[in-house]
Amino acid sequence: MMFEVAAVALFPAMFLALARAIAGPTVYDRVLAVNTFGTFTVLMIAVLGFMTDQKDFIDIALAYALINFIGTIAVLKFFAVGDFGYQQESKK
Repeated sequence: MMFEVAAVALFPAMFLALARAIAGPTVYDRVLAVNTFGTFTVLMIAVLGFMTDQKDFIDIALAYALINFIGTIAVLKFFAVGDFGYQQESKK
């Protein structure tokens, strides 16, 4: 019963994060909202894993959390610097 309540409570939070990602005034607000949505997705996968008693979902949730973190850092670096830090060869 407790996991069902948690799953139902995550849906409005995910919707609000998605709404902020669409309506965010700055690109950093949008990136933060997408990161929050990814975190809620990780929580939803973990809760569904506990509800169905499938322990493999926890591994999937951890992998998705790592991908979410690395993706957020990459997007923020791209918007802050303008590229991913690669040196372009000068044309002679």
